[in-house]
Amino acid sequence: MSKNFFRTSDNNPKNIQIRKNIINHFVTEGNDTIAELAKLLDLSVPTVTKFISELTENGFLMEYGKIQTNGGRHPLLYGLNPSSVYFVGADMTRHHLSIALMNFRGDIVSHQMGIQYTFENTPESFDTLCGHIQDFIDKTGSLKDKVYNINLNISGRVNPESGYSYSHFFFSEEPISKILSRKLNIKVGIDNDTRAMAYGEYMSGVVESQKNVIFINISWGLGVGIIVDGKLYYGKSGFSGEFGHFPAFDNEIICHCGKKGCLETEASGLAIHRKVLERIQNGEASILTEHVKDLNKLTLTDIIKATNMEDPLCIEIIEEIGTKLGRYVAGLINLFNPELVVLGGQVAEAEGFILLPIRSAVRKYSLNLVNKDTQIVLSKLKNKAGIVGACMVARSRLFDEYEEVD
Repeated sequence: MSKNFFRTSDNNPKNIQIRKNIINHFVTEGNDTIAELAKLLDLSVPTVTKFISELTENGFLMEYGKIQTNGGRHPLLYGLNPSSVYFVGADMTRHHLSIALMNFRGDIVSHQMGIQYTFENTPESFDTLCGHIQDFIDKTGSLKDKVYNINLNISGRVNPESGYSYSHFFFSEEPISKILSRKLNIKVGIDNDTRAMAYGEYMSGVVESQKNVIFINISWGLGVGIIVDGKLYYGKSGFSGEFGHFPAFDNEIICHCGKKGCLETEASGLAIHRKVLERIQNGEASILTEHVKDLNKLTLTDIIKATNMEDPLCIEIIEEIGTKLGRYVAGLINLFNPELVVLGGQVAEAEGFILLPIRSAVRKYSLNLVNKDTQIVLSKLKNKAGIVGACMVARSRLFDEYEEVD
């Protein structure tokens, strides 16, 4: 795959930038007319017409019909050609892998959810992961040749720019993105899972006109994705959003990061799972004992399902966790003054049982002048936020410079 998205003999930097600006406009804003595009990009109508014609001839753009106006000529509407290029997004969790194929316009064409895959930090597990992604790509048939880019979501500390994951698969001096690109023979990038979910929600989920958004991923762990002025916030090395490792509690519970007292030791899916198991083993009643024969195999999915079936024990624990978490969400709101806070991840599937105590705690602990600016809502994409976000991130890297894939 060529490192340049535009295959053209015109390598004038100014013209290349104009093409990028036009494509980026259609990616972020959707279909538009030449006149509106010229106004927004501060270019003449003949100049924009020339580039639109070129991009249409090359198959990247297409006509979407005429806009009905009161009198005069009806201008043509242009937009991305959905079948010109495709992107693959893979979302890796503790026990599953989900993969999707997205067209240029941002529509998910096909997806496979919940592929059985148990993560282990070994070369063998990494090879299994590559095999699953390759199998999915092979099943796309003729579309395989139009896949331009892949993004893999990984939890923990990920540097998308360098291509290194420092939490998982960190057993080679070579960047994981480069190894993946070589194995799959397609350009591959990586990103933090929560940040990708935030971007998916921003581009295709519950976010509407808001530009300052915090996405809270309440799953086995706890992370946040931060969007400031419509752009993902990465931090210096891509490590932003480690909300779960905020030092919050004076306890003796060792977090997987190796430290004690992290927020996610008391306010995460991991904490919910631990507390439910402890209380059942201490003799408290729950419908889980009827539905899960071997409590050693109890999953967070089982607990969320029981909560939504109104199991009193699970509801009590999730509300307790929501209250604890809400106190620190209030801190985020005080700090960032966002327009929108989106609750996502597996625990958010408990819906009102987690949402209401978080809202209540935010009202109690945040500054009134600040929290009145902020809505707290549930994810619209739910369990598809990861794959949608992964695909959207892959598309956002359309113009990144990559080395040739061997």
